[in-house]
Amino acid sequence: MTFIDLSHPLEQGVETYPGFPTPVMRHHIGYDESADMIAEGREFSIDLITLIGGSATYMDAPRHMNRHGADIASLPLDRLVDIPAVVVPAPAGGRRAYLPSDFDGLDVAGRAVLLATGWDSRWARPDYPTGSPYLGPEAARHLAAARPALVGIDAVLIDDIDNPEPRPLQEAHVQLLGAGIPIIENMTGLTQLPQEGARITAVPAAVRGVGSFPVRVFARVD
Repeated sequence: MTFIDLSHPLEQGVETYPGFPTPVMRHHIGYDESADMIAEGREFSIDLITLIGGSATYMDAPRHMNRHGADIASLPLDRLVDIPAVVVPAPAGGRRAYLPSDFDGLDVAGRAVLLATGWDSRWARPDYPTGSPYLGPEAARHLAAARPALVGIDAVLIDDIDNPEPRPLQEAHVQLLGAGIPIIENMTGLTQLPQEGARITAVPAAVRGVGSFPVRVFARVD
């Protein structure tokens, strides 16, 4: 049995989305400050972390796009733990948008559908936020109707980040989250997985009232 980490670590100063705040980490109580609070010769720290929900590898719950939708804490564990995965490679020929035909012959119902674009190789580089493959609108509607357990991508956004419209529709988010299907963005290592056979666990902290939060995702490959 092999475990493969599919998450980028949460790091101070690493930008997830252009223009969004980066994580800030500092000691609330530092090691030196703890000296008067614990037995002599011992030390501890308690850290304060400030971040947006969409930091590093993170999960979107329905509440992300619907104020009345289920929050991160409400996502059922039976669609987040030990879920069989289907890995879908990047669109052929340099095409950026996944189409419904890219899922032909794949049984995705109840599975973790992972879009392995290879874009994670650019993580934390200036060219990471633009030009990435994405789930096209027709493919998003196709997947929403097929009822996977969750959908993940190893790029900055599951929608087209380069959409020229001033107010993009974010159709993939709307369709998947509207169907109650969580989304994971900024994954990594998906190209290491077999097309089928891996099992995925992705459980964020049970945070109430928010629609996005960092998540540790890993695969088990027997």
